[in-house]
Amino acid sequence: MLNMSTPSELKSPCVTRNGMVKLPPSQPNGLGSASITKGTPAAKNRLCQSSSVPSILPPPPSSLPYHHHHHLDGPGMPHSAASLLGSDLEPGKPHLGLKPSLRQLPPLTLPKPILLERQLVLDEKLLNRLLWYFTTAEKCVLAQVCKTWRKVLYQPKFWEGVTPILHAKELYTMLPNGEKEFVSLQAFALRGFQSFCLVGVSDLDICEFIDNYPLSKKGVRSVSLKRSTITDAGLEVMLEQMQGLMHLELSGCNDFTEAGLWSSLNARLTSLSVSDCINVADDAIAAISQLLPNLSELSLQAYHVTDTAMAYFTAKQGYTTHTLRLHSCWEITNHGVVNMVHSLPNLTALSLSGCSKITDDGVELVAENLRKLRSLDLSWCPRITDMALEYIACDLHKLEELVLDRCVRITDTGLGYLSTMSSLRSLYLRWCCQVQDFGLQHLFGMRSLRLLSLAGCPLLTTTGLSGLIQLQELEELELTNCPGATAELFKYYSQHLPHCMVIE
Repeated sequence: MLNMSTPSELKSPCVTRNGMVKLPPSQPNGLGSASITKGTPAAKNRLCQSSSVPSILPPPPSSLPYHHHHHLDGPGMPHSAASLLGSDLEPGKPHLGLKPSLRQLPPLTLPKPILLERQLVLDEKLLNRLLWYFTTAEKCVLAQVCKTWRKVLYQPKFWEGVTPILHAKELYTMLPNGEKEFVSLQAFALRGFQSFCLVGVSDLDICEFIDNYPLSKKGVRSVSLKRSTITDAGLEVMLEQMQGLMHLELSGCNDFTEAGLWSSLNARLTSLSVSDCINVADDAIAAISQLLPNLSELSLQAYHVTDTAMAYFTAKQGYTTHTLRLHSCWEITNHGVVNMVHSLPNLTALSLSGCSKITDDGVELVAENLRKLRSLDLSWCPRITDMALEYIACDLHKLEELVLDRCVRITDTGLGYLSTMSSLRSLYLRWCCQVQDFGLQHLFGMRSLRLLSLAGCPLLTTTGLSGLIQLQELEELELTNCPGATAELFKYYSQHLPHCMVIE
């Protein structure tokens, strides 16, 4: 879950990924900043500087006296921006750092062109349209330009779909007496964030977050807890207090138990993701199935879940649950698939990624019983062969996405079966080591394909790959670690597939 990036996104030192951006709590001036999430530890703690603000304002005229520039510039404000945004500074008050003689200067009378430009960059109607074109990281920086820009940018509409990431160590500040104080979250409330990712937090941290974030009781819809020490008690308090919570993710949280799930899960939850939590087994699935009748999406990565758990889902969930992702559930076999397809007949998205005991017979059960499927992920299932692809092609006529990464037994014959699927839009064949040029030819007639990944396929040659220009509707082609992908081939694609993003 790769989109094309604009030049501004590529140059930005702050990177958003999957809708998540690292937003530390606000500084004393109430402004939030995006911090660097990659690189050395020192780089991670460095705030984005104002120098990264796009140069959208002209420099002040050289005819203005030098001391007048100082009279307009505010602390921490870009020089050229401050010269035109002086209306946000009170002209009658002295400014720190100026000589006494300069504080008495009369207000500066700007030429009409400069006044017009200043009015434009402070026009809220114009800003409301202009600021949509910047990335999330850039908006964090632009909000520091002046009060007017911050007022416009702190509207919730500019932050929809963004999930701030808060680490436990960033939630407190040290007081002079050595005590810790929870930081202000007012800047987050102004922007109306409805989802948060909390990393490394404890029960106390979660309680402090609930008490200090004004929207926590009713306004927070989604919470993701990663590598946290939350216990059964903390989980119960969180789900009891946060009455608006509908989406919950627990990843790498090893201190809560299955009993904690029984005591805390609330029927209002519609989406639940549990991964890398060592205490999750069949009883946890029983709690989920009985306590979450409105569940529409379940993602589960658990090594100890067995076939028995797949029979726990109720008839109610058979109508409401449309997405099931089982990642690396090593104990689930074809018998578990039997239980699952009968309990959840209305699935539209299914992932069995890493369920290494699933065979072609299990895929046949899926194809025969889950005719509404639009997305199927069978990656890292080493027992899957071409026979499974025949079942898929014969029965899953609505399928739009198929993931077959690391299915090492798939050959050119299997691709021949897939070539008959007129609805398939996305096909992933990463590291399918037996796929050759002949099999690739089967795909040339699939006019519905928009995304094709052949990364790591070692037997594909430049000659075979060049035939992909017949897929004129292709929007994304991934050839990473593909020996047959040469510089000449990429140049050839640029000429014959001009509208396709080719990932080298």
